[in-house]
Amino acid sequence: MRLDMDITLLIISMSFWMQGLLAEKNNTSVESVHFRLVGGASHCHGDLEMKRQDGNWNPVEGLNWYRKLGNRVCAELDCGSAVSVRDRNQYLVIDSWWIRPECHESELRDCFESSSSLFSSLELSCSDSVRLVHGSSLCSGRLEVRSNQSRSWSSVCEGHLDLLGAQVVCRELGCGAPGLLQGAHYGAAEAPVVQTFQCEGHESALLDCGSSGSQICSSGTAVDLTCTDPDDVRLVGGASRCNGTVQLKHHGEWRYMDNSYVTDPWTLKAADVICHRLDCGSAVSVRESRVSFRRWSISPTCLLSTSTLTDCVKTDPRTGGTTLSLTCSDSVRLVHGSSRCSGRLEVRSDQSWSSVCEEDLDLNDTQVVCRELGCGAPGLLQGGLYGEGEAPVWTSELQCEGNESAVLDCRRSSSAGKTCSPRTAAGLTCSDPGDVRLVGQPSRCAGALEMQHQGQWRPVGDAYKDWDLKSGSAVCQHLDCGSAVSVNTTYESPYRDVWRVSVPCVKLKSGLMGCVELYDPINLSSDVNVVCSDLLPQPNISLSDGVFEVYQQGFRVLVFSDFTITCSVQPQYPGGSFQLISDTEKPLNLTLPAVNHSAHFLLSAMGHAHRGNYTCVYHVDIYNRSFSSSQSPALYLTVGDSVTNLNHLGGADRPGSAHI
Repeated sequence: MRLDMDITLLIISMSFWMQGLLAEKNNTSVESVHFRLVGGASHCHGDLEMKRQDGNWNPVEGLNWYRKLGNRVCAELDCGSAVSVRDRNQYLVIDSWWIRPECHESELRDCFESSSSLFSSLELSCSDSVRLVHGSSLCSGRLEVRSNQSRSWSSVCEGHLDLLGAQVVCRELGCGAPGLLQGAHYGAAEAPVVQTFQCEGHESALLDCGSSGSQICSSGTAVDLTCTDPDDVRLVGGASRCNGTVQLKHHGEWRYMDNSYVTDPWTLKAADVICHRLDCGSAVSVRESRVSFRRWSISPTCLLSTSTLTDCVKTDPRTGGTTLSLTCSDSVRLVHGSSRCSGRLEVRSDQSWSSVCEEDLDLNDTQVVCRELGCGAPGLLQGGLYGEGEAPVWTSELQCEGNESAVLDCRRSSSAGKTCSPRTAAGLTCSDPGDVRLVGQPSRCAGALEMQHQGQWRPVGDAYKDWDLKSGSAVCQHLDCGSAVSVNTTYESPYRDVWRVSVPCVKLKSGLMGCVELYDPINLSSDVNVVCSDLLPQPNISLSDGVFEVYQQGFRVLVFSDFTITCSVQPQYPGGSFQLISDTEKPLNLTLPAVNHSAHFLLSAMGHAHRGNYTCVYHVDIYNRSFSSSQSPALYLTVGDSVTNLNHLGGADRPGSAHI
C-alpha cells in the first residue's frame, strides 16, 4: 500500500513538472488569495482552505508543505508561528488547490494551481499566544506574547521569564530545549509587557503558567530566545563523519533523506548547509544512492534561509527511490566569500577551526586547498581580503608538494604561539569549476543563458518560467554587465539537454555555480534570454583634422584653428547616435547620428573657451529599449598660441591622430 502511494506521489510530482514544461501555469493573483483553517479547536488550528475571487473555499493539498511555508499562512491569519504541518491521506474527486513543489515561502501567493482531485488534506497548527520574531528560524528570535484580553502582540521583559518559562515556550512552538535566553534592546514602539511568568516547566502553553503584574521593566531589554532544533542530521556509511549517506532525525526517528524531487532539487549551496551543521568544511560533491527504506523529505530551497532543519521537513515521507550521499571537506573551508570557491581560509585540526597566515601559504599549498574543495586552480591570495575572523591562528606552516588530495596530507612545520600580523589572515580565491555566458547576440551582455557544469557547456532550461529580473541580475553581475533589464523564457528551440538552476538559490545566495541542480541534464526546449544594463561597450574618442601637439595628459590645439573630435564604438548594433559632452567654459552637449559606428564633430575657431575635457556617450534603441553606454575616457584639450612644433593634419588616419 505504501509503495503504491509513493508511485502516486511520484506521478503527481511529475504531472506538475510536465505542466511546467508546457508552460501552463495557472497561478492565483496576489490580491485574490485568502486562507482559513477549519475543523480545529480555534481559527489557528485545522485543515487549510483557500478562496479566490469567485468566493468558493476549496481545500489545499497536503503534499509538498513544510513548517516554514505554513508559517506564512499563520502570519496572514495573525496566529503566531507554525507549530506543525501534517498531511492526512484521503482521495477525493473535488476541486482543490495544490502548491508547486519548488515554491519558496516569500512567493507563497504565486505558487498555487487548481486541481480536480485531492490526495491528502493539509492540517496546520499555529501557536495561538506566543511567537519568536526576527530570528534565524522559527525556533529563535524576539519572544512576543498575545494575551486573551488584548489580542495584540507584545514582547516580554528580560527577567520576567526564567528557564522553566523558556522550556514551556519552546515546547509550545514545537521546538527543542531552550538553548540561549538573553536580553535584547527594543525600540520605543516595542516596549515589553509588564508581566512576570511563573512556570513550573510542565505546562503546554505559556498562558497556562501563573503570572504576576509588574509596574516597570527595570532591565530595559526584551527577551530573545533560541530553542534548539528538535531534528538532527548525520552521514553514515562513509570513510569519515563528513562523508556518507544523509540520514535525518525527525519526530525522534532516524531515516534516510529523500532525493526524488525533480522540482525542488539539491544544489551544492543546499548541501553546504548539511556540511556546516556537521561542523565539516564545504560541500564538495553530491550523489544519489538507491534505497528501499522509508525516508524523510526535506526542502533544499528552504534550508538556504533558515538555521533549523525542522523548518524544512516536508509533509510527505517516501519509501523506495533515491537518497542523498554527500562528501564534505574534512579539513579546510573558505568562509565569508562571494562563492563557495572564495573566502577566508580556515583549517580544522584538533576538532577546531583556525585561520592561516598569508605568509605561511605558497602556490603548492593553495593548489591542494582548491583541489580539496572541488574548485579550479588558485587565483588570488591576499591577507585580510575576507576579514580577520575570530578563529585562532593555526600554529603549523604547510609544506605541500602540490599533488596531495587534502591539506592534512601535506607535511607541516610547527610554529607554536604564532600570530598573524593585522590584515594577513589568508583570503583565497580559487577559480570556479564552471562558468556562465550569454550567447546568440552581438553583445556578450545579452543572449541565451548557458552554463558550464561538469566540464560541458549547455543551455539553461526554465520549465516553470521562474527566472526573473532578480535572478537575471545575478547573471549580469557575474559577467560584469550591470543588472538585468529584461529576462524572458522562450520555448522555440529544439528539445536538447539543458542544465537546470535553482532560481530561489540564486536569489538567496551569492554565486551562480553552487545553484546548478545536482542531476543529469534534462531534455527541454526552453531558453532563458537575459539582457543586461551595461549592454554597450565603452566608446572611443579621438582628435583629428586639426593643428595640435601632444601636451601633458591631452593635446594642445592651435588657437583659431578648426578641429574635429571623432566618437566611435566597437561594431555591434546598427544605427544609434553619439553625444559629445564637455566641461569647458561654455559646456557642449552635441548629438550626431552614428554612421559606420562613428560620428565626427567639427568645432571651429579654437579658443580658450574650448579648453577642458571632452567625452562621448553612445545611444541606441534595441530590444524595445533605449540603451546608453558609459562615458568614453576623457580627451583633454588646451590652446596653443603659436605654430611652433605643431603638426598640421589633413585626415584622421595621418600621424598625430590620437585615440584615447
